[in-house]
Amino acid sequence: MTSLASCIFCKIVKGEIPSMKLLETDTIFAFMDIGPIARGHCLVIPKYHAAKLNDLPDDQTKDIIPALKKLAIASGAENYNILQNNGRAAHQVVDHVHFHVIPKFAEKGDEEGLVIGWPTQKDLSKDEITKIFEEMKSKL
Repeated sequence: MTSLASCIFCKIVKGEIPSMKLLETDTIFAFMDIGPIARGHCLVIPKYHAAKLNDLPDDQTKDIIPALKKLAIASGAENYNILQNNGRAAHQVVDHVHFHVIPKFAEKGDEEGLVIGWPTQKDLSKDEITKIFEEMKSKL
């Protein structure tokens, strides 16, 4: 495991900062968000310090999806969002990969939970989308 001494999430994993731990495996740590936007809002983080998802080694990802599923079920919400941001422009605040499990209770509407817009890029033509597809596919 690699960690960064100044990282708040690395400090949580090491027990230097208290947390409300929900799950832990060899590769992940899950705990309640202390600034929740919904009842049951929690985080899943890899123990390995990586700022962005593309920095995280593949062998450190195996427990993430199973943990997200367990926490979504444990929240008791029929609806939920899984959110993972990479970089400041994408609203990442802590430079350590983390996944939010955000329950979305239907009766709360947009008063609680994740509220998002979906700014469809109407100016992208089918030809432009095809060009982007080809560029991305060539890099895989």
